[in-house]
Amino acid sequence: MKNIKLFSIIGMLMLTQQVFSQKNVKSVTMNKTEEHYTFQLSDKVSRQKVSFKNRYGIILSGDLYLPKNAGSKKMSALAISGPFGAVKEQSSGLYANEMAQRGFAVIAFDPSYTGESSGETRSLASPEINTEDFSAAVDFLGIQKNIDRNKIGIIGICGFGGFALNAAAVDKRVKAVAVSTMYDMTRVMSKGYNDAVTLDQRTKILEQLGEQRWKDAESGSFAPGPVLNAEKLKGDEPQFVKEYHDYYKTERGFHERSLNSTGAWNATTPISFMNMPIMTYIKEISPRPILIIAGEKAHSRYFSEDAFKAAAQPKELVIVPGAVHTDLYDKLDKIPFDTLENFFKTNLK
Repeated sequence: MKNIKLFSIIGMLMLTQQVFSQKNVKSVTMNKTEEHYTFQLSDKVSRQKVSFKNRYGIILSGDLYLPKNAGSKKMSALAISGPFGAVKEQSSGLYANEMAQRGFAVIAFDPSYTGESSGETRSLASPEINTEDFSAAVDFLGIQKNIDRNKIGIIGICGFGGFALNAAAVDKRVKAVAVSTMYDMTRVMSKGYNDAVTLDQRTKILEQLGEQRWKDAESGSFAPGPVLNAEKLKGDEPQFVKEYHDYYKTERGFHERSLNSTGAWNATTPISFMNMPIMTYIKEISPRPILIIAGEKAHSRYFSEDAFKAAAQPKELVIVPGAVHTDLYDKLDKIPFDTLENFFKTNLK
């Protein structure tokens, strides 16, 4: 890393290698409504707003997708969240819409402290609480009269792929777990991309995060970190930064409640990620099955391959030819929905 500053670790959190100061970034002015989704709802699917509490008393906001031809038989169900910094009206909702067409009851939800979910302060992430969010979604699904609580799986996208694996390891009610274009957020924030952060750099980052805590305590508020994606790129950014921008800052994936589209995490958000390795117990998912999907050309591919190596059987790794990280957010010709359908229909029984 070229420059170890307080926000350099936030830069990894934002999934970029550059820090864009807020005063140099103009606000996005796309004209969107409160019911803005980045995809079309299938005419074979119904969608309704729901809410449920996690163990911390935070009220999570979700969209429940149901196949219109479900009949009276109890359904298998899925809970989906991600990417990290996104909302349910983006990628997780798209996945839910597709899987509901294939016969599943599916909830896509906003994580704690973000989107339409509650939690104070805002714009905060936590590996423990975001893992709990998945289990709270399982709670909700399991008490619905039209859902078979013994047939519940979860899907995590991007940074919520790591949380999904962690949730499956600790919550034995989860019968199968799939992750798509996953990140291990605790690893990337504590060690940097490709584990490049040295012990000395890590120590300095932690010291600076501690200093930021003093500043927040003195001001009585939590300072924001850098804006996640600049409104305009200079052109010399790494390719994967351009790919994030193409999704979050354009009509393709922009959403006004998404931190990745318009906002910033709290500056001290990385603290809880720095010494909590969420992949520690991945072997304990077994004998329940794991499906890991990654893009061939994704900068994040190594997270998926390392998770696959660490996991016990039964497990499956699918590498999507030619796909970059963000292709698996919304590219219907790239996301292997047939594979996801077969995986869950085979294992939720």
